Amino acid sequence: MTFLTGVLTVSDKGARGEREDTSGAAIREMLSTLDVTVERYEVIPDDRASIAQRLIAWADDDGLDLIVTTGGTGLGPRDVTPEATREAIDYEAPGLAEAMRLEGLKHTPMAMLSRAAAGVRGRTLIVNLPGSPRGVRESLSVLLPVLPHALETLRGQTEHR
Repeated sequence: MTFLTGVLTVSDKGARGEREDTSGAAIREMLSTLDVTVERYEVIPDDRASIAQRLIAWADDDGLDLIVTTGGTGLGPRDVTPEATREAIDYEAPGLAEAMRLEGLKHTPMAMLSRAAAGVRGRTLIVNLPGSPRGVRESLSVLLPVLPHALETLRGQTEHR
């Protein structure tokens, strides 16, 4: 069964056309190993209200199964993606963010600075990834094995034994 997906890149420079979105491209490439269709893709500025609005619209109006964001998860003053995500979700899925940070720590101590969040709105899983292609690959690689089960569970298609 195909899962409908959105990729949201959060980057002031990307939104102004001053930087190519290599992180969003890395997400699309890695998700292609799963049975997903990328229905929505957008690059928007680091604006909390805009990010939250887009996550809500993609979940509620577009009925996406999975939304993956990239960017805005660090300690910088414009890094607001986790806060916007928490505004949009009904509840967190902290194990996903913890697993990403643990994997990242195998590669760099800077991974502990990530504030990435993950959670659920309705039946939509929303996951924040770092803003670099390397960070995307490291983080998403640890999630890929569990994403199909998580998405099936949100659809009510799995039984717990």
